[in-house]
Amino acid sequence: MKKSLVALAALAVAGVASAQSSVTLFGVVDASISGYSSTSRDLNGATFLNPFYVNKGSVKASSRQLANSAYNSSRLGFRGTEDLGGGLAASFWLEAPIKNDDGSEGVATFARRSTVSLSGGFGEIRLGRDYTATFWNDTVFDPFGTNGVGTNLISTANSGFGTFNGFSNKAFTDQFPNVALATNVGGSNYVRTSNSIGYFLPPNLGGFYGQLQYSFSEKTKYSPGTATPAADNNSRTGRYVGGRFGYANGPLDVALAYASSTVGDQFYAGTTTKVNTLNLGASYDFGPVKLFGEVSRAKNKIDYEIQPFAGGRPDIDLTGYLLGVTVPVGAGLIRASYSSVKYDENLVAATPWEVLPADKKANKLAIGYVHNLSKRTALYATVARVSNKNGAALTVGGPAFVTSGGFTPKTSTGYDFGLRHAF
Repeated sequence: MKKSLVALAALAVAGVASAQSSVTLFGVVDASISGYSSTSRDLNGATFLNPFYVNKGSVKASSRQLANSAYNSSRLGFRGTEDLGGGLAASFWLEAPIKNDDGSEGVATFARRSTVSLSGGFGEIRLGRDYTATFWNDTVFDPFGTNGVGTNLISTANSGFGTFNGFSNKAFTDQFPNVALATNVGGSNYVRTSNSIGYFLPPNLGGFYGQLQYSFSEKTKYSPGTATPAADNNSRTGRYVGGRFGYANGPLDVALAYASSTVGDQFYAGTTTKVNTLNLGASYDFGPVKLFGEVSRAKNKIDYEIQPFAGGRPDIDLTGYLLGVTVPVGAGLIRASYSSVKYDENLVAATPWEVLPADKKANKLAIGYVHNLSKRTALYATVARVSNKNGAALTVGGPAFVTSGGFTPKTSTGYDFGLRHAF
């Protein structure tokens, strides 16, 4: 009986192999010992109205974990290509996130990527869930690849700046607890977008590359609009339109990306909330060192069908920049980066004597080392520190800041020591 089962399995594998030009199983298993701490301080002191106030000092929230994905994101995937002849090819890519530290997440969803493509001399048409055009610059031009405690602040801040429909939006609500956001559709179009159609330029353009991307909101639209039920008052929420174009030749790689994501759509209120993102990234490999850089600007704005008498909520701007470097050292690689972000709420003083709060700001310094034991296996270590100002509350990961009792977020520190194996 066992021999029969083995024979059937072999025939099934042979059938798959004959139907496809190539099928590949691939993945990454990454585990780290990671530590995080977030320190808040009491910035208050005795005043004329409260002369006996006693400052509470500082309070720290910290944790130590066996984590995953601190160097490369842990994953398991399948990809394949069929040669259709005449220069055409069909391909698929299914990639699932895994949590190898506790096994709580595996191949239950292919949330990292799930696409089918048709490619040829014209380029590639790709359908499904994929990276957004604007995220590529945040990760490609980050020496830490937006993984672990070294992840640049542009990525950390933007991950909470444009979420919608009840999706976890902690990074944004920590900055603006009094700003109400749409809660109609769960999701985020920052790192990945679902229901997308993508077009990629062919690779033989002398170093030029690019993509265009559109994601359907998949909401029901009613005509006339007054027939829209209250539960479906969100016909555009989740829509994404973006593009990225760049040039890579020799040591130089530079790319510009822009996108607009609809994160709130209220027909009856006559408002549409969008996050528009523009970023420019570049790297240059001098040999002894490789330099990285990025500038980014995102705007969370509300378009009003009828402008409120009071003017409505001002746009919120998130600007940031990143400088990074990698230095090869034998079988290893030193990595370092400095990143900074600023939130501008564009507040307007109600009276000439009103003092507006200063813009929230944060900066981060990260440094690390990767030692390659082979082409697929590496040991790594990273340390990082975030300094927050004026009420910003960005962390390297781990527990959130304590903000109750008059405490203000200040510094967040963390480390990763881990092992990564790719297959």
